[in-house]
Amino acid sequence: MSTKLYVGNLSFDVTENDLRDMVAQHGPVNEINVIMDKMTGRPRGFAFVTMNTEEGAKAAILALNGKDWQGRAMTVNEARPREERAGSSRGYAGESRASY
Repeated sequence: MSTKLYVGNLSFDVTENDLRDMVAQHGPVNEINVIMDKMTGRPRGFAFVTMNTEEGAKAAILALNGKDWQGRAMTVNEARPREERAGSSRGYAGESRASY
């Protein structure tokens, strides 16, 4: 069963290939998704890595969480489902609907 990992506090110069080379040392990697800033097109400093096996994911967490890479101490843990944000209704928050 595949396991998705969150990898945070990455250098803004990180590439998918760099990350794949590092994580693949701990088990087979299925997918890497470096999250990019929509405005600048540059990495936002975190990524999601899907490992093919739970064992590989655990090995990557143990080996890489807190490890200094490219001058930054990485955060590596199992990804959690995205939480709903308060007020994300996309309406006109705070605007009165009174008729004039």
